[in-house]
Amino acid sequence: MKNTLYAAVLALLPAAAMAAESPDSHSFSGNITLTSTYLYRGIDQTNGKPALQGGFDYVHASGFYAGTWGSTISWLSDQGPGISAPLELDIYGGYKQSFAGGDWYYDVGVLNYRYPGSYPAGFTRPDTTEIHAKLGWKSISFKYSSVVSSHLFGASTPTGGKTRGSGYADLALEHDLGNGWGINAHLGHQSVKDFGEASYTDYRLGVSKDLGFGSLGVHVSGSNAKGKAGQPYHNAFNRDLGDDRIVVSFTKTL
Repeated sequence: MKNTLYAAVLALLPAAAMAAESPDSHSFSGNITLTSTYLYRGIDQTNGKPALQGGFDYVHASGFYAGTWGSTISWLSDQGPGISAPLELDIYGGYKQSFAGGDWYYDVGVLNYRYPGSYPAGFTRPDTTEIHAKLGWKSISFKYSSVVSSHLFGASTPTGGKTRGSGYADLALEHDLGNGWGINAHLGHQSVKDFGEASYTDYRLGVSKDLGFGSLGVHVSGSNAKGKAGQPYHNAFNRDLGDDRIVVSFTKTL
């Protein structure tokens, strides 16, 4: 699956290049973020500690895009000795296009999450591949992502089975208020195939401000993920990884 994904992402670049000769048809951008903690789908990835993140994106005027993004993490190493995986590295690509006068748009693509490092023998690696479809109208969108690799971030069912087919539904709002201010909201649901106790719903409410030299963001996030002792989202530090949190971040576009 990994080789197929890489080939698909790399194939986007020559295909886009043949679509138009104008340099204006191609755009590249980058970003770097410092955040007080890294939450993904409402679950803490750094045990409440800060994270450094960054990425690069390519977009073609035809609608094709590809990119990579990374973040420091600790959730794997936090599981115990024998695991050393301090980074998440994502590779993605897809196609996005507007229609109906530009107010509506759709986006289809693939995303591969990779966690390079060392793992003990028999450990199920957390590398995960998802495909997604997204439909948006102005500042509102709905996206559904489905796992096509064997396991969702290394999770197995209570009987040791695969969790391929797990899905995440994401209803989101991102609205520009003007003068550099913006608001964002999100409601999501993670379903884990044949593992109901690991399924949960999460939310996020936030505000952002463009400071000219970067963007400052503040949001509150929470979930009903089961994070008490002995439950899926409780870590070795006696922490509920899906508990309510306030996150502060600063992002600089390159």
